[in-house]
Amino acid sequence: MESVDVYWSFRSPYSYLATPGMLALREDFEVEVNLRPVLPVAVRAPELLFNAQNAPRVRYIQLDWTRRARMLGMSDRWPRPDPIVQDMKTLKIADEQPYIHRLSALGVEAHRQGRGLEFAYEVSHLLFGGTRDWQLGTHLADAADRAGLDLAAMDARIEGADHADELVANQQALTDAGGWGVPTFVFRGEPFFGQDRIDTLRWHLNNEGLAR
Repeated sequence: MESVDVYWSFRSPYSYLATPGMLALREDFEVEVNLRPVLPVAVRAPELLFNAQNAPRVRYIQLDWTRRARMLGMSDRWPRPDPIVQDMKTLKIADEQPYIHRLSALGVEAHRQGRGLEFAYEVSHLLFGGTRDWQLGTHLADAADRAGLDLAAMDARIEGADHADELVANQQALTDAGGWGVPTFVFRGEPFFGQDRIDTLRWHLNNEGLAR
């Protein structure tokens, strides 16, 4: 079966907005849809985005994703706490990042267990759906359970460096495909960047005769 790779981040609001469309691709077309988590630019290379020159771009994203969410009938609440520890006034990224590395590695593990899309959907809706202190109690475990996964078993599997290596490999694969941001969908080496390009990808898959 043909495949679509989705390069995706747990901190990206546009990645969150893409999750219903990701699931629909799998239902509507004869393709495997593979979740390829990547680390956000905020921890990979913060100087590329979070600087004085790009401050207007950051403010635009903060404005744009919320209205896009409302248009789609989805929650537009920023996660509390933010998966990236960052001062949103100065845009400075904290040295200690207790959340994003674990979430990203869990995404890799979910994909390995064949439940990547489900995990991305449930966890992103937990983060952006207004659940305060999502990292506490059973919130994350419950989201994993809804995705058909066991969080404790997943945590045990991500203790080594193997999952971190796959995150790096995913980023390189995204770069090799001509992509730079998330979400990016790649089909036969051709990138489709942005949550608002899923319709273009669907049109392309239909033209290639892959509609169910």
